[in-house]
Amino acid sequence: MIRGIYAAASGMVAEDIRNDAISNNLANANTAGYKKNIAVNKDFRSMLISRIHDKPSDPSIGSTGAGTVVDEIVTIQSAGIMRQTGNPLDVAIEGKGFFAVETPNGIRYTRNGSFSRNAQGELVTFDGYRVLGENGPIRLGKAATVTIGEDGRVLVQVSGRAESEAGKLRIVSFADEKQLTQEGSSLFAASQAGGNAAGNVLVHQGMLELSNVNVVSEMVNLISGYRSYEINSKMVQAEDQILDKAVNEVGRI
Repeated sequence: MIRGIYAAASGMVAEDIRNDAISNNLANANTAGYKKNIAVNKDFRSMLISRIHDKPSDPSIGSTGAGTVVDEIVTIQSAGIMRQTGNPLDVAIEGKGFFAVETPNGIRYTRNGSFSRNAQGELVTFDGYRVLGENGPIRLGKAATVTIGEDGRVLVQVSGRAESEAGKLRIVSFADEKQLTQEGSSLFAASQAGGNAAGNVLVHQGMLELSNVNVVSEMVNLISGYRSYEINSKMVQAEDQILDKAVNEVGRI
């Protein structure tokens, strides 16, 4: 009976973590470049069950679990749909790759191409972090017209002057995207330095990649998670009632 309480309680903890991940997905459903998370569960421990006082030929019944535990939180890196904004500083990547940005904690990576121009005329993210080109931060100037090509080249033109290249967006890909860790604000940190220059990618100016969260699917998952949590909580109550009866009635002299 104690084992049953532990097994049901572990299910409650796992569902609580799973529901937190789903809730975070729903909260960021409208965040450009956001990638959804899913909680992956595993059997806490399997035990072999055998019949007692039986023939020794085949007393084995099978195995049973002692509960569940969240093995890992996995980020799904599938692409979201693109939306046209018309803003010349909004950029979306088609293909596998991430923009590199400079933050106080080091270089971070994002799919959120909602960029703007700061007071110094530099290309920056929504949070004010400088967007990196292949040769450092990209400086647009304060009054320049900006054109971003499909190859990531950033061209600027000041009225009355010829068009010039401000740099080329640094777009990085990773052979193993599991090394990327979410840090909030659609930013990812890499557990290993570097990353490779992304190939076979196209950059689209005036467009944003939306999150890859399907709101309807996540709502269904949330309802399912709450029901699973409720079932496990009722199992704890049932096991507690059985234990109470065993101690106070069955065990009574």
